[in-house]
Amino acid sequence: MSGRPLWAPERDRVVGTNLARFGQTVGIDMVADSGYEKLHRWSVDDPGGFWSAVWDFGGVVASERGSVAVQAADHPADVRFFPDARLNFAENLLVADDDHPVLVSADETGAYAEITGAELRALVSRLAGAMRAQGVGVGDRVACWLPNVAEAHAVMLAAASVGAVFSSTSPDFGTAGVLDRFGQIEPVILFAADGYHYGGQWFDCRERLAEIRAGLPTVTATVVLNRSASASGQYPPEDPPAGTTEDPPEGTVDFDAWIEPHPAGPIAYEQLPFDHPLYVLYSSGTTGRPKCIVHRAGGILLKHLSEHQLHCDVRPGDRVFYFTTTGWMMWNWLASVPASGAAAVVWDGNPVHPGPDALFDLVDRAGITLFGTSARYLDSLRKAGASPRGTHHLGSLRTVTSTGSPLSPDGFGYVYEHIKPDVHLASISGGTDLCGCLVAGDPTGPVWPGEIQRPALGMAIEVLGDDGASRESGQFGELVCSSPFPSQPLRFWGEGGDRRYRAAYYERFEGRWHQGDYICATDHGGYVISGRSDATLNPGGVRIGTAEIYRLVDAMEEVAESVVVGRPVDDDVRVVLFVKLAEGHRLTDELTAAIKSTIRAGATPRHVPAVIGAVDDIPRTRSGKTVELAVLDAICGRPVANLEALANPEALDGFRNRPELA
Repeated sequence: MSGRPLWAPERDRVVGTNLARFGQTVGIDMVADSGYEKLHRWSVDDPGGFWSAVWDFGGVVASERGSVAVQAADHPADVRFFPDARLNFAENLLVADDDHPVLVSADETGAYAEITGAELRALVSRLAGAMRAQGVGVGDRVACWLPNVAEAHAVMLAAASVGAVFSSTSPDFGTAGVLDRFGQIEPVILFAADGYHYGGQWFDCRERLAEIRAGLPTVTATVVLNRSASASGQYPPEDPPAGTTEDPPEGTVDFDAWIEPHPAGPIAYEQLPFDHPLYVLYSSGTTGRPKCIVHRAGGILLKHLSEHQLHCDVRPGDRVFYFTTTGWMMWNWLASVPASGAAAVVWDGNPVHPGPDALFDLVDRAGITLFGTSARYLDSLRKAGASPRGTHHLGSLRTVTSTGSPLSPDGFGYVYEHIKPDVHLASISGGTDLCGCLVAGDPTGPVWPGEIQRPALGMAIEVLGDDGASRESGQFGELVCSSPFPSQPLRFWGEGGDRRYRAAYYERFEGRWHQGDYICATDHGGYVISGRSDATLNPGGVRIGTAEIYRLVDAMEEVAESVVVGRPVDDDVRVVLFVKLAEGHRLTDELTAAIKSTIRAGATPRHVPAVIGAVDDIPRTRSGKTVELAVLDAICGRPVANLEALANPEALDGFRNRPELA
């Protein structure tokens, strides 16, 4: 590890953080040494006290709170938080003043709008009225196949206000992928778009929409948002996309026409239990049919208030951006931002269109204070030689967050050298499983290269070996959480959902949450994640995290990106590395030797691949994550499950029948 941090906040900055103010309310001085350690220890030793303090600090709106904060149980999945509370998730998000921006919506065509609290409440009230008129009630499912636009947020809030369960996926999913998800939960209403734009192209969704409607027999209304008519700047008004019409597809109703009979007015928020189902999110589906993960309203609200306000220092008036689609849990994370009095900034389209500066142009235009992205995006900027620090003002920016995959030490350095030197860089990790973070940022503490700063508050994070024994600092093992937390899923949807849920997270290490991250603790109180534990390599019986290889190989200027897998050979595992080369480079003997030398020098001889091959592309999920297991299936000649879960399944063709693996 590096001998000194890349950044540490000045004392005045620490004092001004939400985390320091929160510490004061519970009697812990965050400016003093070990302030975070003391606060974290208290948060897991006294979960009732901690989550009650988050409730108070975050200003939760509820018709009833009850006197019990945590109801104990023999199994952590049965622990209940605020069992007597009654609240509404949407009511807690629609708290902005009438003239205060609560959503900022932008896209790659140049469209830009700031939506005030009054405007959003008016739209939500009309949608809620239309839903009720359609017969949508408590517990019904509302499916949303929309791009990342303001209307998607309004649909979610309207569904939550009437007590319906909201579920979304992005319009880049094909018919099978959408039906694999929505088909399991039997929605009563479907929201969709006639198309979307990405990378300067228009993608018509109407043909797929007809197929999806046919596969969802429980849907009583299909409401279509006419994006082709609103895609300003993408094409001249006199030259719309081929086949575009202002009429909605047959058997559907136009979004504006559907809400037209319902005037704006006060919203009647259903008061519901803390554990009332809010969302159904989906696992990636790369190993089979996606799991439908049911999340509770109160748990999501409290967890996101803690992460936004305490870990990310989100304050009233801030502008919070995360590059995401409606098919990734970070959309739901971003959607909760207005509960902290800040505006959520949403982007629809390619993050580097019309040019690589697109998102940093948005930072300056919208006054973004928190810029959320992926390690892959930051690495692509670094390799392209982009230096936003020299081309943009970025005066509003206080925080940069990265998730989706481990951010390499070079990626950390790039942020401070080429984006902004005085910014809190928070590498964070959690997942769809809890719709939040297990390990997170600390705005009061130093940032060390390659490290996630802290265990999230309220989360008793441990690193265990396969035998269940604790690992020391510097030793990799399985990440577990040994304390219950509010955003534990309620269950998986469908028959046997509770049993399947418990088996997925609590069976490997009984009584401890485990979701398959390979991690080690550091001497600084932080963590380094080295990938998924089910994708770890095991040559000669020694476990190696894939991120240990990626951080070395992907830093080479000749390599655009890479994927590494462990191929079984003669009762052992052979490390096989595939590289997608940067433009103008090819995999020569010299480059192969250089890659091996780089890995040997930066890691150990056991990390050095036995085989290195070049490919045209690396397969990824639709949220941008590399899929090692699909690559392993392909090179071993096995069928790859659920290709629809991949953004670029055709990339797998480059891994089949490789002569160097014969």
